[in-house]
Order: sequence, then C-alpha cells, then structure tokens
Amino acid sequence: MTVEEEQKVPVSPEAGEGAVGTAPRDPRRRWYVVHTYSGYENKVKTNLEKRVHSMGMEEKIFQVLIPTEDEIEIKEGKRRIAKRKIYPGYVLVEMILDDDSWYVVRNTPGVTGFVGSGNRPVPLDEEEVRAILGQVKDETPKLRIHYHKGDTVRITSGPFQEFTGVVDEILPEKEKVRVLVSIFGRETPVELDFTQVERA
Repeated sequence: MTVEEEQKVPVSPEAGEGAVGTAPRDPRRRWYVVHTYSGYENKVKTNLEKRVHSMGMEEKIFQVLIPTEDEIEIKEGKRRIAKRKIYPGYVLVEMILDDDSWYVVRNTPGVTGFVGSGNRPVPLDEEEVRAILGQVKDETPKLRIHYHKGDTVRITSGPFQEFTGVVDEILPEKEKVRVLVSIFGRETPVELDFTQVERA
C-alpha cells in the first residue's frame, strides 16, 4: 500500500516533522477526516495544498493524505497492479483545528464537510492514525479476486480451455483456484492459476 506520491505539505521547522510519535509535537496537532465528493479526492488534496500555501496556513495544516493501496488485478488473463483508494470519498488532514484552519479546509472546492458530531469535527484516535498509516506504508499488493465459491467460471487457457466449471475453493496464498469441471459426466476438481479463469 502506498500514499499517492508524497502527501506532505512542507512544514516549517518549528512545527515538527509530522510523523506520528515524533517529539516534540504540539498536542493540538491532530488528524481529521474530511468528506469529499466521490472521485474528487485528488482534486481536493491539490486544492487544499494550494490554499494552505496561498493563505499562509503551513503552521496549522501540515499534511493531506489520500490513503491508497496497491492491488493486483487479473483481467483477461493478465496481471496488473492498480491503486485503490482505501477510503473513497475521504481525505485525511493533519492540522491544528481552530476557526481559521477549519475555514480553509471546509471552504476548499470539493469538500462537503468534516467527519464528526454536529458542526464540531472529531479527531481520529492515535491508535486509528497508527493503523491507517501502517496500512498505507505496507508495500505488499493485495490480490483482488473477481469470483467466489459457487460462481461459474470459464477456463481461458491450458488443457481445459473453453470448459466451464464451478469454483469449489479459492487458494489465495498459492494464487490458484480449484474448479469443478464436468469431464465425461463426472465432476472433476482441477487446480488452476487465477490467470486461467474468468467469470462466465
């Protein structure tokens, strides 16, 4: 998993480094979740970073993150790595919340509001922040599987090409799938690579 490009807004030296657990750190500095129009996360990030610089808010708004993860997708027998937003429609902002910083974030084009109770934004707990940042830093791509046990699939390559069968078991650690194929009137389990099958 990665964070799209480097998600940090440059920080002045007296504001600290911004990594969770780094000392000295202003106790008012917290992470907030901002709700955006779906699909506008990158635009909101760019617009907010520009507003931070143009309005001189580097002392109060430190980082803007769009948590993403790498995902292995298998389509038409080909593997590709795609970036997937972990929380579509949301952007994380590390900031010191006051009226000015709230105004800058809330009035950024594409932002629909802060996540919180009523009009008062609620910061994320430190444990939640550590979990999200740990998830973002994990570089291992996740495998996206487009079928489930009981689905009918078509075999696209190998000795059983063009046969159809029913998924019996998915073996993600081996990147294989066990398919029940009817051969001479009998259900026969066949173990295939993920790249050898597609939904029928």
